[in-house]
Amino acid sequence: MFEYIKGTVAHLYPGYIVIDNQGIGYKILMANPFRYTDQMSQEILIYVYQDVKQDSMQLFGFKTMQEKNLFLKLINVSGIGPKSALAILANDNHQGFVQAIEDNNVTFLTKFPGVGKKTAQQIVLDLKGKLSEFEGTDGNGLEGQQVFDMPEGSNQSFEEAIEALLALGYTKKDVARARKQFDNRKKLSTDAYIREALSYLMKK
Repeated sequence: MFEYIKGTVAHLYPGYIVIDNQGIGYKILMANPFRYTDQMSQEILIYVYQDVKQDSMQLFGFKTMQEKNLFLKLINVSGIGPKSALAILANDNHQGFVQAIEDNNVTFLTKFPGVGKKTAQQIVLDLKGKLSEFEGTDGNGLEGQQVFDMPEGSNQSFEEAIEALLALGYTKKDVARARKQFDNRKKLSTDAYIREALSYLMKK
């Protein structure tokens, strides 16, 4: 029903963004809402997918049409729901994801939350040879990410990143590993913490 929504960034939460369009606040679930931290109160365009079930209706948002197209391919795989698809999109290493499919690397694919061995095998079966358009589409990594200092004992950005990981479906055990990895580090933006944590979790 909806192709995209253009509006002002009103609120950011670990699992979703709120876009104000002519006085109506649209709750849009996203892989990493904190990518829009520096665009608060600015007008943006978000591509959306409307998921309608018998007992719920949700909007899922994407920064680019290409990202949305990858999401649509993922949710057509048996065993992959919208939440699992978002968790895959949240990781910047789309090239690594595509390569894992081409190499039948089931172990890599099972590192995503909600993806077991059977589902990983189904991903390979359904998508191998069909994602060439997404090769070389990794995100911008951490270059240019905001680094800043915060009062001793306070790190709101880190805690927001942890909540975002949980919202994506990562387990408390995964989150504990990420938390330990970034103890005593220089403070980063929430977006940077999320990107680094996802990169770290995919390597373990």
